Amino acid sequence: MRSLTILGSTGSIGLSTLDVVRQHPEKFSVSCLAAGQDVTALAEQIKEFMPDAVSVKDAASAKKLEALLKDYKPEILYGVEGASTIAAADGSDMVVSAIVGAAGLVPTVNAIKAGKHIALANKETLVVAGQLVSDLVKKHNVRLLPVDSEHSAIFQSLEGHRTEDVERIILTASGGPFRNTAAEELKNVRLEQALKHPQWSMGAKITIDSATMMNKGLEVIEAHWLFNMPAEKIGVVVHPQSIIHSMVEYIDGCVIAQLGSPDMRAPIAYALSYPERCESGIQKLDLIKIGTLTFEEPDMVRFPALSLAFDALKAGRTYPAVLNAANEIAVAAFLDKKIGFTDIAATVEKTMQAHQAYTPVELDEYLQADRWARETAQKFIA
Repeated sequence: MRSLTILGSTGSIGLSTLDVVRQHPEKFSVSCLAAGQDVTALAEQIKEFMPDAVSVKDAASAKKLEALLKDYKPEILYGVEGASTIAAADGSDMVVSAIVGAAGLVPTVNAIKAGKHIALANKETLVVAGQLVSDLVKKHNVRLLPVDSEHSAIFQSLEGHRTEDVERIILTASGGPFRNTAAEELKNVRLEQALKHPQWSMGAKITIDSATMMNKGLEVIEAHWLFNMPAEKIGVVVHPQSIIHSMVEYIDGCVIAQLGSPDMRAPIAYALSYPERCESGIQKLDLIKIGTLTFEEPDMVRFPALSLAFDALKAGRTYPAVLNAANEIAVAAFLDKKIGFTDIAATVEKTMQAHQAYTPVELDEYLQADRWARETAQKFIA
């Protein structure tokens, strides 16, 4: 029996994780849950899974949650401190890190320091503080298992092979809703259009990141840290069908790919049960019905966010943290209809150009770069 703490339990990854747990009560149990402000959904999860402790965004949410609970009341915490406390709490073997954005960094670091194995769906943890997190994983001898479908595919395609035999890793991208949209039309993209992803069902922030291709850029940086690959050995191809989740090319010319239906329960189930496999509940792949798989070069002119992410990775130091923070602020502004679609990447680029990078060592130094970028991006937007 593997006991889990789920950070971000009411989000899309959290819900899929709980569905996998629901299918395998003999394999998994829930120790703690952390959510944001959706206390109604969290209350239902508490009723079903009976965790020892939960955390919510703030004191007001904690009060609302307590009022909703009747028969069973776990310990209720709130804020970054609450999420960090339950991430490190006794009683769980693995922490599923699925809080959206850089907010997941501090709780994930706490979990690693507490010796918890990590199922990582929060790519920003590695984007913002990749060196720090990688060093802590080694120091505390924990497993860092990828949950993103692309990184899970690479992880599976690397199993049983030598890293020195890898020519490159290839991340696939759906291309998002604007794959065939002309560059001049992107300025007029409406929020409702950007939120309609052609393949995946995700939260609003990640869906917008997919539309700008920043999500793929963040995945490139995450792949660098997960698999110890330089930027030059990380490629991206657009694969609209989202059936091949990513590939590894080896020095002998062979390419190993992982295929499956576009459903996050598959990589989640693999991370939770690793090194075993278990039923995930996804639809079985019917290659005859699919018929054709196609591939395209990503257009970095129309989608400059991807190019900016490669630039940040190559430049290193605090640039990835700045890239991510500026993007979070810009996406939030677009969701609030304060800026246009193309202004997202433009805001990120301006913020990166204004930044004087340094080499961070301690967690506070990474967080300082994050704070600076948020404040600077806000000024550009204003």
